[in-house]
Amino acid sequence: MSTHDTTKSAQGHDAHDHAHGLEHEEGHGSRKGYMIGFGLSVVLTAIPFWLVMTRPLTTQATALIILIFAAVQMVVHMVYFLHMNRRAEGGWSIMALIFTVVIVIIAFSGSLWVMYHMNANMMPMQAMSDM
Repeated sequence: MSTHDTTKSAQGHDAHDHAHGLEHEEGHGSRKGYMIGFGLSVVLTAIPFWLVMTRPLTTQATALIILIFAAVQMVVHMVYFLHMNRRAEGGWSIMALIFTVVIVIIAFSGSLWVMYHMNANMMPMQAMSDM
């Protein structure tokens, strides 16, 4: 006989797994959750598509609305399809997301800063032709 307790819990998991923190998290997605996420994704895609095709607003307003809908759709995908929440993996998935967002913001803003200053320090074309 083995010294390990191999009794099964109500969910079919070994008691040994529970002792070592290898529990499966509840709520990995249900049909209802996936359908809500799918419906929101369709709506969040259809509205910007309609805005672009019918052009009821200015180009700048349309671009701003599309960016807002894109950000909301990213959140919908993370919550309903990637199951990212504070409980997922003990909060580490949220920490990894925050770290990634910070790195992307630093890289993006640094690139814009460098390009702006390179453009500001370029010699004007008229001065180059006089040489």
